[in-house]
Amino acid sequence: MSSVVDATLLAEVFITLFVIMDPPGTVPIFLALTSGTSPAARRRAAWQAVSVSFAVIVLFALFGRQLLGYLHISLAALQGAGGLLLLLVALELLTGRGDEPSAAAEVNVAMVPLGTPLLAGPGAIVATMVFVEQVDASPALVAVVTGVLGVHLALWLSMRYSVVVLRLLGDSGVTLVTRISGLLLSAIAVQLIADSVRAFVAGEG
Repeated sequence: MSSVVDATLLAEVFITLFVIMDPPGTVPIFLALTSGTSPAARRRAAWQAVSVSFAVIVLFALFGRQLLGYLHISLAALQGAGGLLLLLVALELLTGRGDEPSAAAEVNVAMVPLGTPLLAGPGAIVATMVFVEQVDASPALVAVVTGVLGVHLALWLSMRYSVVVLRLLGDSGVTLVTRISGLLLSAIAVQLIADSVRAFVAGEG
């Protein structure tokens, strides 16, 4: 199995993106933005939001390295900036989200704000770019791709069955999961910042 996929990297990619993109935390926002719509429209919105998010993540994963090279940005600088961005997201999860986005009649909420920036936000984009930088062989590539796909599958399932999930967890359950995710994400953010400082001290930045 290890010759096909890097299991350690796969777990790291999935857990990190799961914490950042927070599938359980998207449930109440998704329900609020799609309130008053038919079940078919809600299912379509869930699929569209995940598709937009995946497309944005893939675009940055494919061309992020070239963009960094053009702007002369090192991986250490990217890790430091990513850590700060993730820390901001973690603080939002720990303290509660800010003003929830409201749906505009002329805007497809599945694309904006659900697909981006709620799902494919700066934290998820930077984290994916950092993981892509670690790809040095086929097992690592398979791990990153599988991890990204797995998280988007979890996002789709959360929104597709949002009413059931909310009924099972309740408002308190969703809040608890969100707070725990914020705690884990803050630790990941601090680790990224520490790795960035270590790289700069070693002269790799």
